[in-house]
Amino acid sequence: MYPMDTKLPLPNLIEPLLLPNDPTEEIRLYKELQQNFVDRYEQIFMDDLAHKTVLIIPSFTLDEEILARVDGVQYYEERLLCLLMLLRMPYTRVIYVTSMPIDQAIIDYYIHLLPGITAYHAMQRLTLLSCFDASKRSLTQKILERPRLLQRIKDNIPSTQLSHIACFNVTELERTLAVKLHLPIFGCDPDLLYLGSKSMGRKLFRAANIAIPDGFEDLNTKADIVDALTRLKTAKPALRKAIVKVNEGFSGDGNAVFSYHGIPETGELAGWINDVLPNQLKMVGNDMDYGTFLKKFDEMGGIAEIFIEGDEKTSPSVQCRINPTGNVEVLSTHDQLLGGESNQVFLGATFPANNAYASEIGILSEKISFELQKYGVMGRYAIDFISVKNGNAWTHYAIEINLRKGGTTHPYLMLQFLTRGNYNAADGEYYTANNQHRYYVCSDNLQQPHYRGLTPHDMIDIAMVNGLLYDSSTQEGVIFHLISTLSQFGKLGVLCIGTSHDRANRFYNKTIEVLDREGKKNMAGLVG
Repeated sequence: MYPMDTKLPLPNLIEPLLLPNDPTEEIRLYKELQQNFVDRYEQIFMDDLAHKTVLIIPSFTLDEEILARVDGVQYYEERLLCLLMLLRMPYTRVIYVTSMPIDQAIIDYYIHLLPGITAYHAMQRLTLLSCFDASKRSLTQKILERPRLLQRIKDNIPSTQLSHIACFNVTELERTLAVKLHLPIFGCDPDLLYLGSKSMGRKLFRAANIAIPDGFEDLNTKADIVDALTRLKTAKPALRKAIVKVNEGFSGDGNAVFSYHGIPETGELAGWINDVLPNQLKMVGNDMDYGTFLKKFDEMGGIAEIFIEGDEKTSPSVQCRINPTGNVEVLSTHDQLLGGESNQVFLGATFPANNAYASEIGILSEKISFELQKYGVMGRYAIDFISVKNGNAWTHYAIEINLRKGGTTHPYLMLQFLTRGNYNAADGEYYTANNQHRYYVCSDNLQQPHYRGLTPHDMIDIAMVNGLLYDSSTQEGVIFHLISTLSQFGKLGVLCIGTSHDRANRFYNKTIEVLDREGKKNMAGLVG
């Protein structure tokens, strides 16, 4: 192991910013960095007084065509502003890189939330950098195209400090960035990303002996889809709907629901499905048409499975983490709030999940995590379920694995930072540092046309005047995120924390009431 005041050296003849385009050498160097990270994990994460630097790269390195359909996706880089709370550790430096500069009012808003640290002290340890590029390409790609920006990042990391990269997801681009900057990443190795595909998810669930919807994986063509839908209906004649998913989707985009409505009593089933597929396969993604969906399916492959029905049905999600030493942790449970066609689009969540089954899905997720551990997965990820109540019991079907941070990551991190607490997987409850319970409702999708035109400054003023800001004395209130999306897209993210589910919902409903009132006044030209 190298001493704490040194970094793992690169070979003498290789400059970090001028690496040859050699994938084999890049992978070798990346694995060296990651091994060094494993060796120093406890020094980095277990000591709040350690001198360290966290480089935050909130890049959504996902399929550009799918991401382009998400309103304000370029501002989703602000979701990881929750990590500014790392500045509560007095010797921790944070470098936050974005495509476009973030308004100082938003930064001040987050810094104000820091417990136990003055704003002045925190700002001395925060470096904000930008690509000044508003295109919808990956932030990581933009950074790699700017060697001077890369050098500025390196110049802001003291050579004697423990350092690593935190990002939304890890692909080959993030691996390249890590090697160029000579920094490890706390995240899943891109060589293991296939484990998070819809097809591989079904295989991992089977290996863990977890129930899954009847269906088929490793599909690649329209003919495969038709065949799978035919076989599902043949096996279950009462089946009304099935769902087709591209292997790599995001927040429901990449899913499509097929209806068997109008099926003829006689005739060849496969031929009928083939003929009606363009009309009866309804895409979940905004403005995604049938042709685009099939193109993505051909490129990525996917699955088809039965659409789970039930009079009482929920969509819980479990956040887990495998740390660099291989330890599996169940971090949180949420009940997802879904909307769109057949409730497939992620809108938000409540935390913790229903106490009737929170501990059950935690146990199931731990089993799945042990399967991922066998492959060497590291970092945060989420496992989604469909849960159906049968009598007094719940049946849980594992649906997918998201090997990245997601829509429930930043709300839970913010709660942890603000209350210094933890989720207890055994009883499905969250406990603050003073042993009190906390609950929340969160959403990335509070969106209305009349919210447009409200600037970040307007939003913060409105929150203050209407008593919506989080109160550290009671550890209740509202935290806003995605604030930059409001003016252009009429879209906002919220985290509403309360001492009970009911209290959290009251904050949420009050927030919507205030936004509706102030948004309509703003559109009418009324101020004050």
